[in-house]
Amino acid sequence: MIKKAEDLRVEYSPNLKDGKGTVKIINILENKDNHGTGRLFGVSIIPVGGSIGKHQHVGDFETYYILKGKALVNDNGQEQILGPGDMTHCNDGDYHSIENIGDCDLEYIAVILYTKQKEQ
Repeated sequence: MIKKAEDLRVEYSPNLKDGKGTVKIINILENKDNHGTGRLFGVSIIPVGGSIGKHQHVGDFETYYILKGKALVNDNGQEQILGPGDMTHCNDGDYHSIENIGDCDLEYIAVILYTKQKEQ
């Protein structure tokens, strides 16, 4: 499979998980293409001052890999500032949030995989 940039589906999610601003999500893989292993493989873009609110993962886990910008991440109550090349991982049952505290868009790869593979 090959997809050109203009063929990737883009979503806009205002106030995601009670966060601030509108998050842009570029879907690298669609759910039908992930063979029941997960529900997100994409690039998330959070504008300056925007965020994804605190939320818990149940039945899945999520990893962020920061590409651009400066993020304040809450990982189960522990806050860290992350930048390009840094990653954060939220296990099944844990919670997290992310906020753009930089002066440009925050861009990162986001992957959500199921803890146990779903039947197709």
